[in-house]
Amino acid sequence: MSLAWLKENFEAAKQSLSKELTKFNNRSMMEAIVAGCAMVAYADGSVSSAEKQKMVGYLRTSDTMKVFDINEVIQLFQKYVEKFEFDHTIGHGEAMTVIGKFKGKAAEAQLIVRVCCAVGAADGSFDEKERKVVRGMCQELGLDPQTFDL
Repeated sequence: MSLAWLKENFEAAKQSLSKELTKFNNRSMMEAIVAGCAMVAYADGSVSSAEKQKMVGYLRTSDTMKVFDINEVIQLFQKYVEKFEFDHTIGHGEAMTVIGKFKGKAAEAQLIVRVCCAVGAADGSFDEKERKVVRGMCQELGLDPQTFDL
């Protein structure tokens, strides 16, 4: 066993562990963003392709979120959409529970709201139903909706 082999394998193991730790530490944030995006996208009763693409685009470009398998993210998004389709009140409650974990964490809460605003506007119209949903998120998170022009 050479020193170069040990060093190479140590670096690979270190990178793998770092990726797994990032996933573990950011899973709740990813779930809150996905739940919020599903809630906003479904506000008008249907989810557009543009709304899904905007969420996926953000998650692919974010340094802390791109560690997640995009198929896992899409499945989670679909899970939340199905909850809204089954019963809007149940879907809303479950999404807000996940989002509410970030109350008192201003930077994370603001990011969740900003991503949800972007998803709401992705189809070219950030309508009143979508704005109302995001205002509800702001209330849950202890944020001022006016900060986001809501």
